[in-house]
Amino acid sequence: MELFIMIFGALFSVMNPLGTVPVFVSLTIENTKLEQNKIALWTSLNVLIILVISFFFGKFILSFFGISLNALKIAGGLIIASSGFALLTGEFSKHKGMKKDKVQKDINSRSEISLTPLAIPMIAGPGTISLLITYNQEYSGTNNILIILGAILVSTFFIYLILKSSFYIVKALGASGINALSRIIGFIVIAIGVEFISSSLISIFNIG
Repeated sequence: MELFIMIFGALFSVMNPLGTVPVFVSLTIENTKLEQNKIALWTSLNVLIILVISFFFGKFILSFFGISLNALKIAGGLIIASSGFALLTGEFSKHKGMKKDKVQKDINSRSEISLTPLAIPMIAGPGTISLLITYNQEYSGTNNILIILGAILVSTFFIYLILKSSFYIVKALGASGINALSRIIGFIVIAIGVEFISSSLISIFNIG
């Protein structure tokens, strides 16, 4: 249970679906409620597929390029920490490459936005992918793998619920409420990134 809570908390914080709510609302404001729910469902399913692929096959990418786990953790920690800083400064969308002009362009040109930009890079970005590759390397055994898959499944279910309720969330919390939550999550995300970097440096120091 402790591992499940840790994995779920880390995934949910790094993906930060609450930070995607304003973008989702902007991209789907002209859609019907049924269409919005469909986009929310497909976005969460796309995120699930991306996370599972990253968890099981990311290690082969590391092996192919000769990247060590410590190097990945340091690089991933930097990406995760930078995402946290973006949340703290209120520039999460810009950090993810979603400027206002790009959002408007997506509204006008995309018939399906559930894969890009919503699933990737807004939710399942490089930080999330590196996080899962690291977990695959650190936790072995059938039980641990099942727990991590369960955490992935639950986190994507929450993403669906949050995106489906985006318009209600915006109405209830307003922009200031969402920004406040994002800043709190941002602090947690920075801590996760720093933990990745520090544990890697300690491991490298001990080996040396």
